[in-house]
Amino acid sequence: MNTQLSADGLWHDLRLLDMQALLAGELRTTPGVIAVQGGRITYAGPALALPEGLSTSGPRHDGGGALVTPGLVDCHTHLVYGGQRAGEFALRLAGASYEEIARAGGGIVSTVRATREASEEALLAAAAPRLEQLLADGVTAIEIKSGYGLELAAERRQLRVARALGERHGVTVKTSFLGAHALPPEFAGRADDYIAQVCDHMLPALADEGLVDAVDAFCERIGFTLAQTERVFQAAERLGLPVKLHAEQLSDMDGAALAARYGALSCDHVEHLSPRGIAAMRDAGSVAVLLPGAYYALRDTHLPPVEALREAGVPMAVSTDHNPGTSPALSLLLMLNMACTLFRLTVAEALAGVTVHAARALGLQATHGRIATGVPANFVLWQLQEPAELAYWFGQRPACRVVRQGRIVEGGR
Repeated sequence: MNTQLSADGLWHDLRLLDMQALLAGELRTTPGVIAVQGGRITYAGPALALPEGLSTSGPRHDGGGALVTPGLVDCHTHLVYGGQRAGEFALRLAGASYEEIARAGGGIVSTVRATREASEEALLAAAAPRLEQLLADGVTAIEIKSGYGLELAAERRQLRVARALGERHGVTVKTSFLGAHALPPEFAGRADDYIAQVCDHMLPALADEGLVDAVDAFCERIGFTLAQTERVFQAAERLGLPVKLHAEQLSDMDGAALAARYGALSCDHVEHLSPRGIAAMRDAGSVAVLLPGAYYALRDTHLPPVEALREAGVPMAVSTDHNPGTSPALSLLLMLNMACTLFRLTVAEALAGVTVHAARALGLQATHGRIATGVPANFVLWQLQEPAELAYWFGQRPACRVVRQGRIVEGGR
């Protein structure tokens, strides 16, 4: 991890991405400055309107005409796990489907085996370089799920590592308990019994230890039924925890409508999302998290209903879905490009999807995904001519200077 210095002072000669214009579908920048004190933004806007006193308070940081965006938010990842699944990639290329691999003992369960065998130290050592790759893309907040332990001790290790990553790397980490990710082998044929274990033992224990920020589930034919998913949501509700859902990835299980009834922060994947699900998400204010990396890796052909989501006014976020089986992606900027080329998002929609909407998908809309007075200093200076370049380039990491949690991080990491 690189040495981090205080970002306090006045940042000048900047071109600030106009977030209001962005949400209206326009790519626009305005000349401006950002003042930071105590790690928080005290002013962001035109230099001529800078309050008296801020211009001479603390050091001056020359932005050199850089494009400035809010810090990026990766709102759906499975970053902590043991092993890898390159062999399954080869099987899919040979014609095996995701479901066929899972039913043959591969898929999530194979990662569960590797994760259970790994110590906390080993999980941390494996996850740290992956996190550093994402941070180098300008990520300043990230969600990390459990779900590869499927037993209390291993789930605890995953969530403890997620917390440790946030502390060691100075990045905001939101954790999601995904105990209802897959059925562990020892519960074969007893899915209801496993859900009881998740709801009555695992989740309460982990929540009591302060390791859980939200609760997730995989509602799918190879995952858990609607009724089982609702039991998980009810358990979360009893503990005062928000929910989210892996919804409608492989089929329409009506999971999004269920999640919306529980006020879900987000419904993720949503390739098979129905009009009913869209309406429910709109009414609940849930974010649709689009995951083009998984769509690409699985060679899916069923596009998420982007136009219908757009027409309904459902906010759309974009994330890496980093995981070892179906989206081994380590670049949120690459996901920007994929969201535009594969899902036909506009560049403005994609940029909103990794800033303001991604923050909302994590319940961080008050502190992340924007540059405004009073919020923690999380922003990125890009050596680019125009905002569209963030989605335009792929295979190239634009030079950037990151301010994360009020600290300057050269090169993003």
